[in-house]
Amino acid sequence: MTFALALSLSLALGAGELTEAQVGAITLKVPGTWQRREVEGTTRFASPSGEAYIDMDVGQVQRKGGMPAAECLKKILAGMGSPGFKKTKAGGQPAAASKEIVDTDDQGKKFVGLTYVGCDGKTTWSMQFHVVDAKRAEFIPVADQVLKSLTYRKAEK
Repeated sequence: MTFALALSLSLALGAGELTEAQVGAITLKVPGTWQRREVEGTTRFASPSGEAYIDMDVGQVQRKGGMPAAECLKKILAGMGSPGFKKTKAGGQPAAASKEIVDTDDQGKKFVGLTYVGCDGKTTWSMQFHVVDAKRAEFIPVADQVLKSLTYRKAEK
């Protein structure tokens, strides 16, 4: 019941209807009202109000033939050099989520940031979610929905 209520609330307030988007070899569902733009290889989905956005980067494992997904995630996390990631799954593959990081700008306005990373052994991805702290309750469920919707493109034979 609580999940359904949170889902309804986030759809009503922050997300709107979710629509499918392709970013490299990753498919995910993002709020249909959010604007998509490409900036230096990063795909950004931004809320109409500008109070939240998601930056998505997708890459390929450089080892010929790929590697086990768990090893790939371990290498990503080691490369990031930042502790505090909690392991999870996305698209049925290993992933990790950072704890919330709160930053304050020069005017004293607070922002929340979350980082998600994952790998299926061939494709790597990272998703940065940023939201104005005052809108956290409205938009954090949106980030969760986007993460849960993530799927990897099937390898072509």
